[in-house]
Amino acid sequence: EIAKITCMPPHDIIGQNIEENLPKGKHSSFLIDLMERSCELLKKHEINQVRVDLGENPANMIWLWGQGRKPQLPSFKEKFGLTGSVISAVDLIKGLGKILGLDVINVLGATGYYDTNYLGKAEAAVNALKNKEFVFVHVEATDEAGHNGDLRAKLSAIEKFDQLIVGTILNRFKKDPAVRILVLPDHATPITKRTHTNEPVCFTMYGNNISCGEFSCFSEEEAKKSKIYFDKGYELLNAFINSNL
Repeated sequence: EIAKITCMPPHDIIGQNIEENLPKGKHSSFLIDLMERSCELLKKHEINQVRVDLGENPANMIWLWGQGRKPQLPSFKEKFGLTGSVISAVDLIKGLGKILGLDVINVLGATGYYDTNYLGKAEAAVNALKNKEFVFVHVEATDEAGHNGDLRAKLSAIEKFDQLIVGTILNRFKKDPAVRILVLPDHATPITKRTHTNEPVCFTMYGNNISCGEFSCFSEEEAKKSKIYFDKGYELLNAFINSNL
């Protein structure tokens, strides 16, 4: 019955009244009680005392959301005939990887925030491809910067992703004719809105049987010039793995 409770993602209610966005549904009072009791506990928590001493904002409440049920999906091996791994600091991504039968690789220093171990993730991906045919590397830092409305942090995260992850993997495999690389965000998180939006995202591919387009850079504006468009995400993955592009 917990699954019938409606919870609001915190990044979708920035600037709104908390009371109007608390969990709703049967037994939601249990979650609301936990959230309210957390306020008093966090006031005394030693981590918050450190944050205050550093001039940072303390955490003042837990916000419960994101519940769901395990989906029934074929394994990645069944779908594409490939073995693979997933590298992420986000539990949701790790969980999806497990459901698909991908090996979950935990990287020391991978935090899911600005200070994540970019290079460690890239090196783990390179090592994973010694024994697997596919690896999915996920970085959360750009999304967090978008939610925080932090332009400098977002630019920095994109630069680090480009240099330390894409650059490291590309330099390792650029002379391997069998390798393909796909780079894209899973959604947009504009700093002006601080939440997810549903406009199409741009992507870029490199490698075997992928033709070069007439583009000056990797950006949303350049992507609009492309004739290649996929309405659904799984269509892109199908094309990436199985098609000549």
